[in-house]
Amino acid sequence: MSSCIFCKIIAKEIPGKIVYEDDTFIAFDDINPQAPVHVIIVPKEHIPTFNDLKESHKEMVGHLSLVVNKLAEIKKIQDPGFRVVINCNPAGGQMVYHLHVHLMGGRQMAWPPG
Repeated sequence: MSSCIFCKIIAKEIPGKIVYEDDTFIAFDDINPQAPVHVIIVPKEHIPTFNDLKESHKEMVGHLSLVVNKLAEIKKIQDPGFRVVINCNPAGGQMVYHLHVHLMGGRQMAWPPG
């Protein structure tokens, strides 16, 4: 997906403040943070939305949980806690059509979120 901004960050064609990377995911600080800690976690495979996940992505989704925990530890937000958000499609607030997870913390989160 040559026009996808997250694909360009993955390919290192445009800069991102990368805080974590492995064979499956890349994570970088959000350029418009909504909390003191706001990290975007992106699979390296271009998957447009949460709705596009398939049975074959099962292992990747499980690995995502471990990446979230590792980043919460790296960013020192495991305690007192953090929020994990996946937006899907326009009504869900998705703005970039490459599946991604927002990890936010460093302040008390409000409910409902938006």
